[in-house]
Amino acid sequence: MRERFRPLWWFAIVYVLLGAITRAALLVMTGKGVPANPLYWLVAFGVGLCSDLVTFLYVAWPLLLFLWIVPSRRPLISTARQWVVYAIAMAALYALTLALLHLTIHAQVHDVWPVILVFLFFLPLPALCYDARSGQRGLRLLCLILIFGLLFVAASELVFWQEFGVRFNFIAVDYLVYTTEVVDNIRESYPLGRWITIMAIVAIAILLLSRGYLRARDSNTRFWQRTRVVAVWFVLTVVSLFVFTSSSKDVTSNTYVNELAGNGIYQFFGAFRSSHLDYDRFYRTIPIDEAFTRVRTMLKTPDATFVSNDPHDITREIRNPAPEKHLNVVLISVESLSADFIKAFGSSHGDITPNLDALADQSVFFDHLYANGTRTVRGLEALSMSIPPTPGDSILKQSHNEDMLSLGQIFDQHGYVSQFVYGGYGYFDNMNYFFSHNGYQIVDRSSIPKSMPIHGQNVWGVADEDLYTLALSQMDAIHAQGKPFFLHIMTTSNHRPFTFPDGRVKQRNGTREGAIAYTDWSIADFINRARSKPYFDDTVFVITADHCASSAGRSSVPIDRYHIPLWIYAPKHFAPKHVEQQMGQLDIPATLLGMLDFSYRSRFFGRDVFQITPEQERAFPATYEKLGYLHGKRLTILDPQRKTEQVFPNFETGDATPVPSVDQNDVDDATASYQVASYLFKHGMLARTAADATPVAPATSIAPAPQPAPATSAEAQPGSH
Repeated sequence: MRERFRPLWWFAIVYVLLGAITRAALLVMTGKGVPANPLYWLVAFGVGLCSDLVTFLYVAWPLLLFLWIVPSRRPLISTARQWVVYAIAMAALYALTLALLHLTIHAQVHDVWPVILVFLFFLPLPALCYDARSGQRGLRLLCLILIFGLLFVAASELVFWQEFGVRFNFIAVDYLVYTTEVVDNIRESYPLGRWITIMAIVAIAILLLSRGYLRARDSNTRFWQRTRVVAVWFVLTVVSLFVFTSSSKDVTSNTYVNELAGNGIYQFFGAFRSSHLDYDRFYRTIPIDEAFTRVRTMLKTPDATFVSNDPHDITREIRNPAPEKHLNVVLISVESLSADFIKAFGSSHGDITPNLDALADQSVFFDHLYANGTRTVRGLEALSMSIPPTPGDSILKQSHNEDMLSLGQIFDQHGYVSQFVYGGYGYFDNMNYFFSHNGYQIVDRSSIPKSMPIHGQNVWGVADEDLYTLALSQMDAIHAQGKPFFLHIMTTSNHRPFTFPDGRVKQRNGTREGAIAYTDWSIADFINRARSKPYFDDTVFVITADHCASSAGRSSVPIDRYHIPLWIYAPKHFAPKHVEQQMGQLDIPATLLGMLDFSYRSRFFGRDVFQITPEQERAFPATYEKLGYLHGKRLTILDPQRKTEQVFPNFETGDATPVPSVDQNDVDDATASYQVASYLFKHGMLARTAADATPVAPATSIAPAPQPAPATSAEAQPGSH
C-alpha cells in the first residue's frame, strides 16, 4: 500500500514547495505593506503551510482517485463490447448530471457543460493497469497536468495580487462567469503564449527531475484495501470543511499578512460558497422592528415626510422648493477613478489630470465621498438604487431585481428619457438586464452604427472618446424629441489592459498613468464637444467613479481605497464650491435630485447631503463579505459569523487602530442599515408601486438643517476626513 500511494507523497512535497515559493513572491510584491517583522513572516509561512496542507486534501483528489481506481494487474475493460457499454453508461450519467443540475439550481447547459471534464477523467481509468506501461504513462501524464495546473494557478495569483492585492476572492469567482472577457483581457494585457510555454517547460522539468519518486509498484493490492485509504481521506476532507474556514487564517491585524497566510485555491472556493450570503443567517441582527425604527430615524431630513405610519415602510415624499429644474443630466461613472489621482487630493502620480483638476474649481466639488464597494456593479448599484451594498452578489446580479424604484424611474416620472450608455457589451455583470428592467433604455457596444468611426477598442469596450460620441448622438436625438434626457454613462478605458488611441496624451499606452491621462483628456473633449450643442447650457454633468483603482490595504476595509471624487458641473446653474460633508456614494442620487429641486417619492437610503446635519453624515464602504459603516471618525465593520469590529481609520494611509471603547449606537445603526436593506430587497419591498407615481407637490419652504453639536473629545481621534 505504501508503494501504491507513494506518488501522493511526491505530489504533497511539490505542492508545498510551490506554495512557499508563491507566498515568498507575493510577500516581495507587497513591499512596505508587510513590515520587516519576523512574527509576520512566521504567521505568513507557518499558518500558510497549514492552509496549503488543508487545501492539499482537495487538490490531491484527482491523483487519489487514479491510485484508487486503476487496477493492479489486469484492466477492468479490455474488449470493444465492454468499451461500448462503458462509454454509453458514462454518457448517460453525464446527461443525467446535467439534468439534475438544471432541476436543482436551474443551471443552463451552456453554463455547466465543463462538468464533462470529470467524466473524461474517469473514462480511461478502468482500461489502465497500474503495474503495466499504460498505467505508469497515465500516472505521469496526470502528474504533469497537475503540476502545470499548479503553476498556472500560481501565475494567476501573482497577476491577481498585482491588480487587487489579495488572494483569489469573490472578484475571481465573478470573473470566472465571463470567461471570454477575462481570457481576452489577460491575452491583451500579458504575453500569455510565452507564459504558458514557460510553465509547460517548467512542469516537464519538475517531472523529469523527480520521476524517480513516481516509480511505484503494486504488489497486487485489493480494491477494498485501497478503499480504506480513500475513506480516511474523505473523512479528513469533510472534517476540514467544519474545522477550517476562509477566515481561520486571519490571526493578525495586518490584512496583507492574513492574505499571505491563506491559500488561493481554498480562498476561491470559499468565496464561491459566499456568493449568496444571506444577511440574517451570517451577520449580526437586532429585532427587525428596532432596525426599521433606527433606519427611519436616520432617514429623517427637513425635506422628507414618511407617507405612512407603517413602521416597515421607508417611503418618503421628498419636497423641494419650486420650480423644478428640468435640466438634462449626464452622469458619468468613470472606471477606477480613485481620488488620489486628483491634484486636489494630493496626487502622487504627477500632472495626469489637468482638465479634471481645473474642473474642480468650476464645479460643485465634493471632498469626502466614499464608494460603496470595490467592483463596478457596486458603484452602479449605489448610483441607481441608492442602497447599502448587499453581502455576496450585488443586486444587479440577483434574481427578482426588476421594476424597483430607481433613479432612472424617478427621472422617467418627470418626463425624461433615461438611458444607460456603456462602451462594452452590457450582458457583462448582468448590466443590460438590470437597467432595462428598472427604467433605463440600453445603449451599449451593439448599438454603435457601422458608419461611426472607432478610434480604439479592447475586450472591455470602445475607447472613451467613441463612447462619448455615441452618447452625444443619443443626447441629440432625445433633444430633437423635445424631451430632457438623463444619461448614465459607464466608461471602460481606465481598466487593464489600459489601451487607448495614440496621440491623445504623452503618457505611455498600456499603463495606468496613460489610461488616467486619457480618461482626463476624453472627458474634457466630451464637454468641449457638448459645448457646441444647443442644450449645453441646460445640461448638468455629474462625474464620479464606480470604485477606486485598488482595494488592497493593511486593514480589512482600508478607507483610503474607497475615497472617490465627485464633480457636478453646470456653470449656468450651480456656482462653484467645495462641499466638506462626509458622504457615501449612495447619497449622490438624492443630492443630485435635491440640486434640481425635484419633489418625488423615494425609498432611497441616500439623503441629500445639503439637508443633513454633521451627525447624520455616513458612508457604507464594503467588500463582498465585510460590511462597513463610516460615521465621522469611526468605522464599524460587520463580518460573517455575526462578528463586529470598530476602528479609527486613518483616512490618508488606510491603516486602522482599534477604538478604546465601542460606540454601541454606531454598531446598532450599521446593523440596522444593512439588515433593513437586505430585508426590503428579500421581501420585494423595493419594487415600484402604483402610488410611487403620485405627483408630489413642491414645498413652499424647507427648514434649514439643525446645526451640529460641539465635537466631543472622543471624536478627536487619529485620521481625518
